[in-house]
Amino acid sequence: MVRNFQQKNGWRHIIQSKPVLILFGVLILFFAYNVLGLWNKMQDTEKNKKIAEDKIASLLQQQKNLSSEINSLNTAEGKEKLFRENFGLAKDGEDLTIVVQDQNPPSFSKPASTGFFGFLKNIFK
Repeated sequence: MVRNFQQKNGWRHIIQSKPVLILFGVLILFFAYNVLGLWNKMQDTEKNKKIAEDKIASLLQQQKNLSSEINSLNTAEGKEKLFRENFGLAKDGEDLTIVVQDQNPPSFSKPASTGFFGFLKNIFK
């Protein structure tokens, strides 16, 4: 009867053998490694999603700004502002002053010190 019971559990004996348990361990490690790889890819995807959402938000803001500029250019005041800023135009009776910065500022040279006698000589000049 005991022998009969042991024969019925033959599959259990095979599953609990060392080679099969080692194979199961290797399979578990393989799946765990792949799960960690998927976890890293999921984090990268979240970062890329955040970057894309930020870019979409900035593009929508830029679209709003451009739409408001286009709407302002459809008015006479908007056109006048554009011409004044970009082309330096003025209305009749207005004077336009353009300030230009000098590209070559004057240079002041420091007189060379020649010692005590040079100092006395410069005092009496």
